[in-house]
Amino acid sequence: MSELTELLPQLHVLLRRAVQRRPFVYKAHGMLSLHFDFLATQSEMLCHAPNELVVPYTRTMMGFLLFKPDPRRIAAIGLGGGSLPKYCYATLPRSSIIVTEIHAEVLAMRDLFHIPPDDERFEVRCEDGADFVRTACGCLDVLFVDGFDAGGQSQQLCTQAFYDDCNGSLAPDGIAVINLAVEDPNLVSSIARIRRSFVDAIVVESEDCTNRIVFAGKDNALRVSFEQLCERLRELEKDHPVGLRDTLQRIRLEQYEAVSVLR
Repeated sequence: MSELTELLPQLHVLLRRAVQRRPFVYKAHGMLSLHFDFLATQSEMLCHAPNELVVPYTRTMMGFLLFKPDPRRIAAIGLGGGSLPKYCYATLPRSSIIVTEIHAEVLAMRDLFHIPPDDERFEVRCEDGADFVRTACGCLDVLFVDGFDAGGQSQQLCTQAFYDDCNGSLAPDGIAVINLAVEDPNLVSSIARIRRSFVDAIVVESEDCTNRIVFAGKDNALRVSFEQLCERLRELEKDHPVGLRDTLQRIRLEQYEAVSVLR
């Protein structure tokens, strides 16, 4: 009874924030999660292992390593619980990372999710991701696009102009890694826009089939032989237990189907 009494004030706060469509966190069973409402989870973190990638689509997004195993400049649009930036900061010591997040309330939860403080390799900015890529000027090796709000994918992050700017923000042979929700009614049109903006684009399902991850390459970024991808996989698996083998199989299937259609 005492536990229930202690929990009631917390539930009251969570319900109020959910009704107001404001971000809130929920902790249970050793897991901390970020929400805009009770129907969808924006981010999850294991409290005893804050750098581990819990949500399946984040592991799929790390498949970019197969094409770009040693990126020097990484940017991420959308902070959330910071899963991808935290993982890259911890496991890619030669990479510098910039994160943009438009919602000040999400930024205020940074410490709860053990997101590193800013230093010479890591920076979090309160900035619209669309404005960021417009001025990035061809310097990024990898760009994560994972910007969602209470209404789903942010509208300014799925226009043709935005995807054109994403391409322009990349260095030669750079790669954009874009997360799209399967239930998004604009999924097909978003993929079509990405394909118009980039030389190559590979679309794969996440492990749990709830997201589509697009690897969009500039220049020859995605033009790597399957044999070379397998060689990289063997090296990467030693340090990155994030399901890269499964992601490579999905990439291979997508490439095979694309070739079959062309035939």
